[in-house]
Amino acid sequence: MCKRMIKHRRCGAALAGMAMLAGASTAQGQLAANAYSFLDVSSATHALALGGNAIAVVGTDPMMVDQNPALIGPEIGRVAALSYMRYFGSSNFAAARFAHSQGEHGAWAVGIRYLDYGSIDGYNPDGSYTGTFKPQDIAVEGTYSHDFNDRLRGGINVKLIYSNYEEYNAVALAADLGINYYNDENDLSLSAVIKNAGGQVKRFNEEYDHLPFDIQLGYMQGLGGGPFSLAITAHHLTHWKLPYYKHNENNSDTTNEEADYKFFSTFFRHLTFGLQYSPSDRFYVALGYNYKTRGDMGTYQRNFLSGFSLGVGLNVKDFGFAVSFSQPHKSATTLGLNLSYFM
Repeated sequence: MCKRMIKHRRCGAALAGMAMLAGASTAQGQLAANAYSFLDVSSATHALALGGNAIAVVGTDPMMVDQNPALIGPEIGRVAALSYMRYFGSSNFAAARFAHSQGEHGAWAVGIRYLDYGSIDGYNPDGSYTGTFKPQDIAVEGTYSHDFNDRLRGGINVKLIYSNYEEYNAVALAADLGINYYNDENDLSLSAVIKNAGGQVKRFNEEYDHLPFDIQLGYMQGLGGGPFSLAITAHHLTHWKLPYYKHNENNSDTTNEEADYKFFSTFFRHLTFGLQYSPSDRFYVALGYNYKTRGDMGTYQRNFLSGFSLGVGLNVKDFGFAVSFSQPHKSATTLGLNLSYFM
């Protein structure tokens, strides 16, 4: 992307950590960090609480369509939602979405996602200062879902993506295709999603940047008819050996494609686990664990909480409130907030 050298002012190592986290989750051939890795960061605190990937959560949260467009349906009625997350360093993630039922078997939604990385100092290769700039990513989205029968639903989410990094900018188009099977009697939800299928319309320069294409499978099951549910999401299914990311002394990221890939370690790097307590459809407490995040944070001064996430959601009358928390390493805490209004 940018040919100029950049030096962090307020973002510091945290922006590098954010790029590593998002870049490590891309599922293209080389799985390298790219201009569109922010698409892997969910705007739904419910998904973030369950480990960052949760494509089988059935409910009425419009923010969950960035996980799976088949998660909204006619039961959603009419709802507006706002999302904000204080990401690493000075990074801020915000989103807004409006969803509406469409007849007896469908629903649609429109939304926008925005990521601001804070102020960065720019330098030419000769070291001369060029001033500060603010890298930004924006995605405008439109979603439609339709019930095939009482248990099976499909959906599509189309995204127009704009990225602006100093004097460089690019445009891309992408789509998510999702399907969900829900058996209310057994409290069982199964999902499959193709994410970020598409490509660049306008490049930053002569180099082509790939979208973080991914195929995911999701499972969520109520346990013993009680208030607890188990969620498991399999991700990055197009690439078995996910590279191990390391942070070197030059404050940059490197990958180790020659790492000793042990089967069980590699297998669990493709899985996100979540446990949810929900005594009613108006309240939940969720705990998530992402083995890959914990492994990727191995050289970023990880702590006991690395890879874990926690969240709480509550609906009171026409309003919904949800919050999520995670701390990938001791110097980086992320806090997410969702607000919903059911009209």
